[in-house]
Amino acid sequence: MRPPSYPSIPGRPLVLGHRGASAEAPENTLAAFRRALDLGADGFELDVWRCGSGEAVVIHDADAARTGGQAMPVKDSPLPRLRKLDVGRWRGKGFAGERIPTLSEVLLEFPGAVVNVEMKSGTVPDLGLAVEVVRTLRQHRAEPRVVVSSFSASLLGAFRSLAPDVATGFLVAPGAIAWARATAAVRALRPSAIHLARELATPQRVGAWARAGLNVLVWTVDDPDEVERLARMGVAALVSNRPGVAREAVKRATGV
Repeated sequence: MRPPSYPSIPGRPLVLGHRGASAEAPENTLAAFRRALDLGADGFELDVWRCGSGEAVVIHDADAARTGGQAMPVKDSPLPRLRKLDVGRWRGKGFAGERIPTLSEVLLEFPGAVVNVEMKSGTVPDLGLAVEVVRTLRQHRAEPRVVVSSFSASLLGAFRSLAPDVATGFLVAPGAIAWARATAAVRALRPSAIHLARELATPQRVGAWARAGLNVLVWTVDDPDEVERLARMGVAALVSNRPGVAREAVKRATGV
C-alpha cells in the first residue's frame, strides 16, 4: 500500500500552528486557528477524541478540566454537555465564550487550511475514532489538505486501512523505546511521514528518513534560529506555538 501524497509548498516547509496559535490564544479553539492563519501559517495542528455521543471533538486532554475548568472525561461526555464549557476564559476575558469545536466545524470554518489531525489515544485505543475521522473528512472532501497522525500504531493502522488515500504521520517522542516503536510502525504502516519531536531532528535522522521516502515533520519549534536550521535541513513541515515567528524564520532560511 503506497503512502499518499503529503501536503506541501514548493521550496519551503509547511508552517502549522500548534493547537492553533497557542502562544497567543486558547489552544484548540476556533480563535486559535483563526489567529494562526492571520499570522501567515499554512494551517494548524489539532487534537481529537471521540466524545460520549460519538463526534470527533477538538481537545488535547482526555478530561476537560484544564481548559474547561470542570472535570469532565471527554469519552464519557456527550457533545451538548461538553459545549457548555468555556474553554477560552482561562486565557483571558477577551476569549471568554470559546467552546470545544468538533472536527467537522473546524474543516467547515477553514476550508483552505492544511490541518494535521492528531488522533489521541488512551491505554486502549478507541478504533471508533478512526472511523469517525474518516467519515468527517469524507463529508467535507478535505482529504487532500489533511494529515492524520497518532502515537498509537493500532489507531493509525485502523485509519490507514479505512482511508489509504489520506496522508498519515507517525508521531515519535524522545526515548529509546519510542524510537524502536517508530521504526517498527513505519515498516508496518508505511505512513507518508514521520513526525519527530524537535529533540530528535538531527541532520542524520532527517536525512535517513527522507532517503527512506518519508516526509519529516518536526514539533514543537518556537525558537527562530532552530526553525531556520530545520528549514535548511529540508524538513517537510514545522509545528509551532508561534506560527508567525516560525513563518518569518522559514522565509529567511528559504527565501520563500
